[in-house]
Amino acid sequence: MKDSIKLIANNKKAYHDYFIDEKFECGIELFGTEVKSIRMGKCSIKEAFVRIDRGEVYVYGMHVNPYEKGNIFNKDPLRPRKLLMHRAEIRKLEGKIREKGLTLVPLQVYFKGSLVKVEVGLARGKKLYDKREALAKADMKREVERDYKEKLR
Repeated sequence: MKDSIKLIANNKKAYHDYFIDEKFECGIELFGTEVKSIRMGKCSIKEAFVRIDRGEVYVYGMHVNPYEKGNIFNKDPLRPRKLLMHRAEIRKLEGKIREKGLTLVPLQVYFKGSLVKVEVGLARGKKLYDKREALAKADMKREVERDYKEKLR
């Protein structure tokens, strides 16, 4: 049976600012009230980034709104959260980041079945002219689609 995937948060800014070379799916260590809040869609990864610290992967700046009925069990909305990956994957990422000057960026937060997953991308920064080029391509594509729709009428 195929696991159902329900998207919670998407980081469009990452695709604008970086070239994504590889994508990795990893679990995330959360508390009960955080999971309930994420289930309600109250999560943001726009300003988030990922770091490897002493062989463990953490996501910083991921905002999970406190759960309304959580009272004393709520945690800090911006606390660093541990990402769950295999040790071999972490070592591989660490090596690539060191040698090539790449960075790790969270791309999506989603439910896979009943588990919360985070998609992390191994990314290279775009230069200003790369961003302009990407915007120009998107505009041209949009224009072509608009012309095509008008011809169909």
